[in-house]
Amino acid sequence: MKKSCLIFLLFLVASCAIRKKAADGKPGVAGTSAVKQNTNTINNEVFSKVSVSDVQKNMEYLASDELEGRNTGTIGIEKAAVFIENHFKNNNVKPYFKTFRDSFNLKKIIGYNIVGYIEGNDPNLKDEFVVLGAHYDHIGTAKEVNGDKIANGANDDASGTVAILEWAKHFSNTKSNKRSILFTLFSAEEMGLKGSSHLAKRLKKENLNLYTMINFEMIGVPRAKEEIIAYISGYEKSNMAERINEYAGDIIIGFFPRAKELNLFMRSDNFPFYKVFKKPAHAISTFDFSNFDYYHHVDDEADKMDFNHMTNFINAMIPALKGMINAATDEIKINNE
Repeated sequence: MKKSCLIFLLFLVASCAIRKKAADGKPGVAGTSAVKQNTNTINNEVFSKVSVSDVQKNMEYLASDELEGRNTGTIGIEKAAVFIENHFKNNNVKPYFKTFRDSFNLKKIIGYNIVGYIEGNDPNLKDEFVVLGAHYDHIGTAKEVNGDKIANGANDDASGTVAILEWAKHFSNTKSNKRSILFTLFSAEEMGLKGSSHLAKRLKKENLNLYTMINFEMIGVPRAKEEIIAYISGYEKSNMAERINEYAGDIIIGFFPRAKELNLFMRSDNFPFYKVFKKPAHAISTFDFSNFDYYHHVDDEADKMDFNHMTNFINAMIPALKGMINAATDEIKINNE
């Protein structure tokens, strides 16, 4: 073989790998061939991207004063529930149960999760479920500031709720899901994960075959420019972050060093599913306790949200979710701890 040909072949081999940040933010080498193989079909599929205007419109209603902070058991959260149900109906998302509502009792309060369903189109995979969730309740009121007592809960967690609504619309329109999907909006999260605990136990009792679950918690504000766009709680408990990044063809989910210290894995609606099903179940967030000052505050309002960031994140997750939902085998697995 001529020396020039050998040099050219070596160049081709070297170019098959790129150096990029690993999901924990440390330098690493990732082979692009595997990433491209998992994402080419997804990225070439023609679909309408989520629009900033739709994200903003939905957020402004869910975080409006009319909903009075969406406390579980109030008129405000009932309005939010009807809004979510109508969104599902208008986008041909079916109820998983007889109705969209999964009701439960908390002493004198009746709470209800809203559960939408899109059946998978693969005869072998449709019996496996991916659960995408967020909580649509908030705390109602908080310490008064300038005459305002309503804790609107825009970032917490109308932002995650809006993302679930957009993904439900997307998958309903594309009909490209091999596995079945549940779009779950939880209530009574602020009362101690009561809604998600009830639903996880109910689905387990009904023998739902859960593949994996992701909860989206506070995605309305961007992290610092040097940080990866979002992080996952319980990073070390499964290979989910790695797989999401492969499916997305980019590093969009990283490791948050303070997550364990703050016990984030057990503080969000993913935890009941992990506990009950013993399957990968994580929360993904862009709020890292340094980039938003209004947690459980009356100024957690729609006008404090970064709608371009939200829309970019929702769109970036679409190929990742597609990769997860359509993988031929169960690629996301619990790590041995």
